[in-house]
Amino acid sequence: MMAIPLFGALAMLVPADRFLRTGFAVRAFGTGVSAATLLVAVSAMTAFDFGDTSRTQLQADWAWAPAIGLRFHLGADGISLPLVVLTALLTFLCFLYTLRHPPAGGRIRLLTALLLVLEIGLIGTFTALDLVLFFVFFETVLIPMYVVIMLWGGDGRRAAAAKFILYTLLGSGLLLAGMLLVAVNAGTLDMVQLAARHGSGVSRGVQITAFALMAIGFAVKAPMWPLHTWLPDAHTEAPTVGSVLLAGVLLKMGTYGLVRVALPLAPDGAQVWAPWLGLLAVIGIIYGALACLAQRDLKRMIAYSSVGHMGFVLLGIATLTPVGINAALFGNIAHGLITGLLFFLAGAVKDRWGTTDMDAIGGGMLGTSPRLASVLTFASVASLGLPGLAGFWGEMLAMVGAYRPHADLPRAAFVTFMAVAGIGALLTAGYFLRMLAKITHGTRPAAAAAPGAVVSAQEYAAWVPLIALTLLVGLWPKTLLDVTAAPVRALFGGG
Repeated sequence: MMAIPLFGALAMLVPADRFLRTGFAVRAFGTGVSAATLLVAVSAMTAFDFGDTSRTQLQADWAWAPAIGLRFHLGADGISLPLVVLTALLTFLCFLYTLRHPPAGGRIRLLTALLLVLEIGLIGTFTALDLVLFFVFFETVLIPMYVVIMLWGGDGRRAAAAKFILYTLLGSGLLLAGMLLVAVNAGTLDMVQLAARHGSGVSRGVQITAFALMAIGFAVKAPMWPLHTWLPDAHTEAPTVGSVLLAGVLLKMGTYGLVRVALPLAPDGAQVWAPWLGLLAVIGIIYGALACLAQRDLKRMIAYSSVGHMGFVLLGIATLTPVGINAALFGNIAHGLITGLLFFLAGAVKDRWGTTDMDAIGGGMLGTSPRLASVLTFASVASLGLPGLAGFWGEMLAMVGAYRPHADLPRAAFVTFMAVAGIGALLTAGYFLRMLAKITHGTRPAAAAAPGAVVSAQEYAAWVPLIALTLLVGLWPKTLLDVTAAPVRALFGGG
């Protein structure tokens, strides 16, 4: 899965007069490469033994730097496999979208190479089983996304890109310090061995310090309030494909890292810091919802909604229970599908109206662009957590987990967190319904008449898989929960 996009990215170094002479040919090539990567991801899924999802499967394990114990060790279990497939799917859909809707600014060869390198880093992050290798892939993602925002973003792209890279580099420094602190005390970099030990061999004080460092590093990426301020600007200024990948997959690196790295490596530290993590999570839920109610820009509203939705994911993690962790992993996938779709739709709105300012767009979109408005309505009700759609289960299970947190955590505090999160869910419904009332219903002012552009085949192709998967995991949540349940039990020392 990583070799195919690597060769695709290297192919972009061949001069244009020798290979892929037109912009469309380059976009078609990128689509083909990402499609091949998706096929490998699907084949990995078919080869995966779903009867033993807690076991690390499909492994590749080679000596990398034997003198210091580094290995190029990759593999997948029930926690990482859904994120790997989601990464391959969203990357393919982004390339498919660019066939008809290339980002303004040209340099399509560079964009294609950057998106493929981004895919390598994401898949590597979700499959790495060596701490240093995990960190290398984690960092590989930063530069391509920085350049995508800088070169193809909106008017405020420079400030947004600078804020993105500064926040994430600071978080990465703390993350590396925390991981190495555990590795030095445990005497190994192997994540499988470290997880199996459940913190044994590492003192409680070291675990408390290491978890704090790792949690801050991952929280920047999640993003958790108050480390979220880079996100709205990055989302608002990024091109459509950048926003889709940023919301759909990059944010999941933070929450995945908490579950895969921080919890199993420093369980004593997790118990100490979990109440604070839960507190910051529910502050983020309320803050994100209130910020959304104040927004006039559609993309910025969707960006702030991610702060709230990822707050539910963080709350699930903070409960330190199988129910809460499963809720977090489910919420990761649901958010990736739904918010990826929302950013595709925001891009479609901007293509037609030239803006994402909701006041400038006006109302009446159901009358002038009924298909676009209908899909936007579907994505909005899915994001606000309507039962039967994917967004419901992660939020509901996170609150159930908060009602019965780990026995060593203060239950009264977490029940309070649950109640506050419930208020946040109501506010989420409020800002999405407000957005729909402003732009899909009512009578459009004459000055903001819609161009009437027909929805393209490439747009339908990008939307339909996300709609179908939102319905699938919403109506049959067992399809995801059965995959994550066993490895989550293993995190707590179960079978």
